[in-house]
Amino acid sequence: MTSRTAAPPQAPPVQPAPARGPVRLAVRLVRRGTLVVTAISAVLPAFVAAEYRDTFQGAMSADSLTALADNPAIRTLFGPARALDDAGGFTVWRTGTVLAVLVGVWAALTATRVTRGEEEAGRWDLLLAGRLRPVALVRSQLAVVLAAAALPGIAVAAGMLLTGTATTGSALFGAVVVGAGVTGAAVGGLAAQLLAERRAASGLAVAAVLGGLLLRMVGDGVDALAWLRWLSPFGLLSTVAPYADDRAAPLLELAVLAAVPAVAAVALAGRRDIGAGVLRVRDVDRSPSRLLGSLAGLALHRVRRPVLTWGLGLGAYFLLIGLLATAMLDFLRDNAQFAELATQAGFAELGSVQGYAASLFSLLAVPVGAFASGRIAASATDEAAGRLTLLYSLPVGRTRWLGTDAIAVALGCVVLTLVAGLATWAGAAWADAGLTLGEAVTGALNVVPVALLCLGAAVLALGWAPGAVLPIGLLPAAGGYLLLVFADSFGWPDAVRSLSPFAHLTGVPAESPDWTGLTGMVVVAVLLGLAGLAGYARRDLRG
Repeated sequence: MTSRTAAPPQAPPVQPAPARGPVRLAVRLVRRGTLVVTAISAVLPAFVAAEYRDTFQGAMSADSLTALADNPAIRTLFGPARALDDAGGFTVWRTGTVLAVLVGVWAALTATRVTRGEEEAGRWDLLLAGRLRPVALVRSQLAVVLAAAALPGIAVAAGMLLTGTATTGSALFGAVVVGAGVTGAAVGGLAAQLLAERRAASGLAVAAVLGGLLLRMVGDGVDALAWLRWLSPFGLLSTVAPYADDRAAPLLELAVLAAVPAVAAVALAGRRDIGAGVLRVRDVDRSPSRLLGSLAGLALHRVRRPVLTWGLGLGAYFLLIGLLATAMLDFLRDNAQFAELATQAGFAELGSVQGYAASLFSLLAVPVGAFASGRIAASATDEAAGRLTLLYSLPVGRTRWLGTDAIAVALGCVVLTLVAGLATWAGAAWADAGLTLGEAVTGALNVVPVALLCLGAAVLALGWAPGAVLPIGLLPAAGGYLLLVFADSFGWPDAVRSLSPFAHLTGVPAESPDWTGLTGMVVVAVLLGLAGLAGYARRDLRG
């Protein structure tokens, strides 16, 4: 009988780190939002360029457009104008800042969601339990977000080329939007490394992006501070001047604005603990809020800070609108041709301060609707992250909590519209424009039903499609406004136009409210909310 020595166990071969997995995960997280924002970026400027040829070109001289652009009110809102006699130049002036801000804010929020949000929810723990290091994971995730943030700018260039505008101007216009998106994504990635909570990181990132917009507005409004434009991707838009001067050199500054926070984000990822941020917040002993003693109080506690933040932003914007009312009205009186075109576009009362306020209050429904859908989306995030588990372990029904939360959000919408109305009145009163307090408040409150439609749609999505709460919630406001614009521009049937909530809004305070339309929207919002409550009670909780 012979014996053999057992062979020593061999260690399993070392496998390379799974590099493709995190990339595929990030692509899956950003694909829906990227498709939506890219589609908007492709369609909106191309539509404006086409409308310019059909409406303004030939009907209005370049001198009249230049007079409009040089008006202090318009220059502060849209920036200095270049090449207004060209469809591309007019489109850059009219939509450039709006598109850049939209893409920048979206990219910043996407970066914090993909990085800090996934880490905070604990979904990075298994990935980091292997050989994958935090620096490599952050680098791969941020690279995907940066690539996604560049796609809307590419879509802008493609859309402008398809409308027949100059190739160089289209490429530069798209490049600036790419820079704004990539900068927003880089800032969001940096904020995600600095702060340990996704909400705080998102707030910091959005504040930084909007701070760049403020720098642009100050630089355009004060000649002595024009150098501030170089510190913001939005200010560099007028410096590049697509379709006019076509300067490519400022794009180098834009690349620096994006590269610095992106490199810093990756570098800081290796200098912090998992689940923590570089900036550590001291634990301060605070007595619990008295609002936490009831379910209604908890709902108000959750909504009070977002209301304050959104209120400050809307208040500042509509204060500026009120302050510029006199300047805008003086321009319309001095340029009868532009006033006639405004009448043909549906703004017959724009020559009065009441009509001026009404036309701008109609746009108020979009940010207030975004606030409403965003708060319900935050509830969906809390559910997925397990932050509602303790609440539901108590004798609290799902429909009771969601209904209470929705009521608190509805009250927040009313507060935000009141803030906008009061700010507009204060600015108009300072400029002695002749807008009364009652007119300003009623004009602002006129858009509340549209915001309630967004709230109802968001609650419906939470009950039946919890992964798409934000886009479904935004549909009545953002989608409804675009539908109205397209219906009026292309002469679509009234049956299609009436699907837009804005078709049922009158120009308050220049006109009397459409009580039938307002009541109908509130009823539809309630029905949507009830359907959402029913779905929320039937489905399983996520997380």
